[in-house]
Amino acid sequence: MAQVGAGVEVADLPVLSNQPHTIGLHLDFLRRTQSGPALFAVRDIKLGRQTSVVSVTLTQGDREEVIGSLTQSNLNTESGVSFSTDYALHPPPVPVDLKKLTEDKDENWTRLNELPFANFRKATKKTLFHFPREGHPSRSSADEWIRLANGEKWTNTSLGYVADMFPMPVEGHLSKLNPYDPKNMGEAGDPPARFWYPTVLLNLDVKKALPEEGVEWLFSRTTTKQIKNGRMDLEIVVLDADGEIVALSHHIALAVGSERNLAKRNGSASKI
Repeated sequence: MAQVGAGVEVADLPVLSNQPHTIGLHLDFLRRTQSGPALFAVRDIKLGRQTSVVSVTLTQGDREEVIGSLTQSNLNTESGVSFSTDYALHPPPVPVDLKKLTEDKDENWTRLNELPFANFRKATKKTLFHFPREGHPSRSSADEWIRLANGEKWTNTSLGYVADMFPMPVEGHLSKLNPYDPKNMGEAGDPPARFWYPTVLLNLDVKKALPEEGVEWLFSRTTTKQIKNGRMDLEIVVLDADGEIVALSHHIALAVGSERNLAKRNGSASKI
């Protein structure tokens, strides 16, 4: 899992003051990061009237760990042809009453108090996950309504994190019962093996500007089309409470033993 945010605040650069929104993000994860200080180096590549591109490099110590490019624009002033493409998720998500869900009283959705291996994947504890009571569409596809545990709101800056918080499909396949299906709560247990899922690359396509004050709820569907030889694809569709597309994301990720994430850096076992 990448655990990224959609914005180094590149919009603070004077030349990008009229292009405050990241509409495209591409990240390559070269090495694993660690808790602690990090340095972001930002460089403008192309400054344009409608869009601009900047590069961002994250380093810790002498290690260059993540490189990326961000495409900036202004979602509030975009204009041009618009058509309905009749796109819809299939199967459609089960209906939800978000007012009831806030109290965990929705007929179709319920909160899963803790995801498998939450102490190993501590970032998941920052989010409240609500899943379909009768289970996900399949072991390779997962639906969720999410909100932040501390009561803060989702904004465009947090979309990178949203696109990285989802049930892990490998674990859905490993266990006899899917541990992410609420109906299996207390029966599935943790999957038999603990994995680390390092992200090789991540792309994010932002479609909509959320209100400046943020929103409480976002929906996402995560789907994988192939898990083979320890490598998988991930597609994430993020919708708002009105069913409008907020963002699309695609990942390439690995599934390796968790000891790789805990190994000392100077050994070959820690390398991705």
